[in-house]
Amino acid sequence: MSRFPHYKQPDAMDCGPTCLRMVAKFYGRNFSLNYLREQSHISREGVSLLGISDAAEAIGMRSLGTKVTYDQLVKDVPKPCIVHWDQNHFVVVYQVKKGKVYVADPAFGLVKYNEQEFKKHWLATVKEGEQKGICLMLQPTPAFYDQDDEATDRTGFAFLWRYVRPHRRLVSQLLIGFLVASVIQLIFPFLTQSVVDVGINNQDIGFIYLVLAAQMMLFIGKMSVDFIRSWILLHISTRINISIISDFLIKLMKLPIGFFDTKMIGDLMQRIQDHRRIERFLTTQTLSVLFSLFNLVVFGVVLAIYSLKILLVFLLGSVLYVVWVYLFMQRRRQLDYKKFSQLSENQSMLIQLINGMPEIKLNNYEKQKRWEWERIQARLFRVNVQNLSVDQYQQAGSVFINETKNILITILAAMAVLSGDMTLGMMLAVQYIIGQLNAPLAELISFLHLAQDAKISLERLGEIHNKEDEERKEDPRINTMPSEHTIGISDLVFQYEGPHSPKVLNRINLTIPEKKLTAIVGTSGSGKTTLIKLLLGFYPPVSGEIKVGDTSLKNFSQQWWRTKVGAVMQDGFIFSDTIVNNIVVGDEYVDKEKLLFAVKTANIQDFVESLPLGYNTRIGQDGHGLSQGQKQRILIARVVYKNPEYLFFDEATNALDANNERVIMENLDQVYAGKTVVVVAHRLSTVKNADQIVVLDRGEIVELGTHAELTAQKGAYYHLVKNQLELGN
Repeated sequence: MSRFPHYKQPDAMDCGPTCLRMVAKFYGRNFSLNYLREQSHISREGVSLLGISDAAEAIGMRSLGTKVTYDQLVKDVPKPCIVHWDQNHFVVVYQVKKGKVYVADPAFGLVKYNEQEFKKHWLATVKEGEQKGICLMLQPTPAFYDQDDEATDRTGFAFLWRYVRPHRRLVSQLLIGFLVASVIQLIFPFLTQSVVDVGINNQDIGFIYLVLAAQMMLFIGKMSVDFIRSWILLHISTRINISIISDFLIKLMKLPIGFFDTKMIGDLMQRIQDHRRIERFLTTQTLSVLFSLFNLVVFGVVLAIYSLKILLVFLLGSVLYVVWVYLFMQRRRQLDYKKFSQLSENQSMLIQLINGMPEIKLNNYEKQKRWEWERIQARLFRVNVQNLSVDQYQQAGSVFINETKNILITILAAMAVLSGDMTLGMMLAVQYIIGQLNAPLAELISFLHLAQDAKISLERLGEIHNKEDEERKEDPRINTMPSEHTIGISDLVFQYEGPHSPKVLNRINLTIPEKKLTAIVGTSGSGKTTLIKLLLGFYPPVSGEIKVGDTSLKNFSQQWWRTKVGAVMQDGFIFSDTIVNNIVVGDEYVDKEKLLFAVKTANIQDFVESLPLGYNTRIGQDGHGLSQGQKQRILIARVVYKNPEYLFFDEATNALDANNERVIMENLDQVYAGKTVVVVAHRLSTVKNADQIVVLDRGEIVELGTHAELTAQKGAYYHLVKNQLELGN
């Protein structure tokens, strides 16, 4: 059969959709990984077989997930099929032939296993005396071929040209510098020849001094050109690097919140590092390789003038050298992906260790977490060993081919001198030319490696750049508030990870009246925080609708809607910045009256003003150095300063002592006036004065009314607060 199509998974959790992409390509359709990821409901934990099946059926394939024996896999299961691998991965089995199982692994490439090796990775359960493995059978239906191929990766090398284009004048200056340096280098072999053939043979010391002086002047000229070129290169590379990373961050900030739920921090940090590769490729290597190609052509022509035979030997040796290096490129690509995955895991682990240090120490968990980190280092070491092994084999072969070529050229040149076809000066000139030709060749090989690295990095970045923004430009959005501000929720259903995950909210029907206080209560995990996030526009509902007045929330510009709302969330973030900047986030000019009112309302004025630097005191990331209560008060001050029309509080005072909470709640009563407020809380003092109280249980509304009405019913609300009210006595 023809070579099976193979794609690499950009991230550790992308194996499932990448396998499906390979199978679809085998049957003649090319779908983007982004599209397949969305259809398979991927999360930070990866994807399930059911999720892959959903994605397969979404593109018009018939799927059947089952457990089969090895014999059934070989004889009965149509190929290609997707199998569960090592209990934590998915691969494609595309052929079984002569006792060998051919596997397309999205992490490592096309791999061949014997029967025993394959069984060790695949077989999982023993049923009815037979050991079985999990398999997803896939067959295209007529609908599969009617599907329009989704847009594939649009982030190729052409994508990078837009970053180079603004610097065309500087690039032109660089190219002129390269050209001048090449011309200077071209003169050196002729000067070397003239020193020997004219100066030494004629014993003309004056001529030798003259040539040496010329060489010195040319050397100084070349050094000056290189000096200027380096400064221009630094200028270009810095600007390009800032532009690329800035565009990446702009794109990240336009993505929906749901995207970040499926990504590890380490994955995103590694993509920032990918930009360094691309910047090096664009500036250092690409321009240098143009210089090298020019040198290769020019010095090749000069060598042909000296000796066509020597040029042919050089070309033959160079072809062997390039072929030898190329043989290792696929393996290097596989190891690069493997290393990226391990580095991403390592980075996430280090971030987790640093952020979780108090909990680690509190639970005497140091040793286990260190062992976990050391296991990652061991895996990373094994990848580095494999990398070193490949590099050593490649380098040993390259050195052997190069040195053999150079020795043959030296022999040919020496024989030409002995036969009188070449002078000694010409031989030295030829040796110089060979040295100049070898350097561009090594540069070209390095360029191929870096181009491969850059292509891999572009593939990973392409996943981000090809993602749909939270708001598409072509979709018309409303930026005006309707006359009625009441929020209406009808038949709302929401689940985080696709249709097979549990419903977090189910059939929610609720009216949140304008300029009133609505409290939401319920046990942990009942969906309170999720409902707030949907009202903030963080996620779209699976079904049902949220309206403000008569306008659907999805029709508003999300950026505009978030200017109208303010929220204090359980996981609210404190930036590594001054206290004042943490309160006035996004406001370029500080309104001192609003700031003073905000800190008074949050009852944090005395604390802030007692600090040596007051409002300009810097605090650590995520409020390091502050108590939980102080963090919450800064977050409350932030939302009060913003002064939005809609206020959402999610357990905003749960870390405060009773006295602070009482003062803040009294202060907030002034803020609530004329605003629509939704409060999620457990404490009776926070909710008892609400205009309506909503009781959630397992994602559904079970009670609705005022405090007096609900306590009289002695239902779910009564049981939630009876200890505080002492109703049981």
